[in-house]
Amino acid sequence: MLIRASRQVEIPRVAWNISLRGKSVKIVKDKETVKTSKLLSLILRHEPERVGLRLDGAGWVNVAELLEAVNRHGVPLTLEDLKHVVATNDKKRFALSDDRLKIRASQGHSVEVDLQYQPEVPPEFLYHGTPQKFVESIRATGLNKGERHDVHLSPNATTAAKVGQRRGRPVVLKIRAGEMQRAGHVFRRSANDVWLAAFVPVEFIEFEQSDR
Repeated sequence: MLIRASRQVEIPRVAWNISLRGKSVKIVKDKETVKTSKLLSLILRHEPERVGLRLDGAGWVNVAELLEAVNRHGVPLTLEDLKHVVATNDKKRFALSDDRLKIRASQGHSVEVDLQYQPEVPPEFLYHGTPQKFVESIRATGLNKGERHDVHLSPNATTAAKVGQRRGRPVVLKIRAGEMQRAGHVFRRSANDVWLAAFVPVEFIEFEQSDR
């Protein structure tokens, strides 16, 4: 996944800059939880090397090393700040290990990791939110994972719509997941209740009549 050279991430009241390899991430001290979450997503999903870290094979990184790395690059993040972000993130994007010594993103990686989620039987229907501009392409080729490890599917239409509206007017696609699984496709579920599949063929997708 191509990450832009500059991402804006904010934490409350005072502003800092992280300059890495000529790139800059602006940290503005307001709306702490949301903006810190964006910074963690960048590090734990896409570019751990931006702060000198490496994820292990399952996507974990030591909490103490993460805190040291971001503080070293000018972001005053404490252990309590980190725990607050993990606990309050509305999409549960991050997970702490059972011993609370490691952290990882629950899904959405563009770096190579094996999250080790086991196959599960999905509900009969799952949902995928996408901007309307992508619908015709999906009609032609199905749902592809692109640069991510998996196609992300939501357990309900409301959540899918929220995902789809991030980049334009959302369309919610209904996926016949039970039928798809019985046909041999594998589903896994992340720690934050996102269902994952390698690919969704078009014959298992129900499109709204108004999508055309």
